[in-house]
Amino acid sequence: MPSAAVPTLTLRATSAADDTEGRRAAAFVIEADGVEVGTVELRHVPGRESTGQLTWALGREHRGKGYGHQGVRMLIDRAFNDLGIHRVEAYVEVGDRTSVRLASRAGMRKEGLIREYAAGRDVVLMARVVGDPGAATHEAFIAGLNSGLPTKRAIAQALIRDEAGRVLACELVYKHYWDLPGGVVDPHESPAQAVVREIAEELGVDAVIRELAVVSWLPPWQGWDDATLFLFEATVSAQQLSEAVLQPREIKALHWCDEREFADHAADYTTRLVRRAVQQLDEGVGTAYLEDGRDPDW
Repeated sequence: MPSAAVPTLTLRATSAADDTEGRRAAAFVIEADGVEVGTVELRHVPGRESTGQLTWALGREHRGKGYGHQGVRMLIDRAFNDLGIHRVEAYVEVGDRTSVRLASRAGMRKEGLIREYAAGRDVVLMARVVGDPGAATHEAFIAGLNSGLPTKRAIAQALIRDEAGRVLACELVYKHYWDLPGGVVDPHESPAQAVVREIAEELGVDAVIRELAVVSWLPPWQGWDDATLFLFEATVSAQQLSEAVLQPREIKALHWCDEREFADHAADYTTRLVRRAVQQLDEGVGTAYLEDGRDPDW
């Protein structure tokens, strides 16, 4: 059985004039074998003459056939090659997954969320710049996925104990609860690298990691999104700790705490986390996976 012919897609210019807001606009009809299937439009952004804002629309009966992303891709290529545009942007309403996919297939990347962009609506900013990989390439496919897939905050902390088994706690400048040394993992940094770096920055000492005691998923808490926490057992020499130089914007003081003292000053989930980590280490049974500092119920 012969395969259906692939329609030839073209852009036909319909106007090039200033819109009601004084922005230079260029509008095109998307045609498939001479049949109008949709429209695309490019407006110059005031004060950013090398940036264009894209909008598009497809007839209901022509959706799902690939015309939209191909038409947007063709207009982007024309903008870069002929119109002096170096960056194109599109603002897609949050929840409009179809339009996000269309923009992604045209080589645009998700750059962030803009709250109350228009009429109180939140939008996703999609963009492509000159020099990005071509829309149909493997590199563009990976870059688009990488920009749009969910990300999760990672935290790396250290459980440091003295000869008496007491835990080193940090009295913090910016919050009430005491906490373990460590912090947020930077992009392209491993949790192990992060905890060593954070301890060096905050305490001015060199920590040595011994093992990973606990990995715990943390649910949203007091306005923070959820996160994954890696708790490492680490050692620091007593001499270095006696000469620790605390980062004044973050660390007020260091304290060696027994279990009761730690529970009196730390958040409940941190107390649970430390108690479980100590158990894992003392029993020598490897790394524990927790959720909110508790063993999961499965």
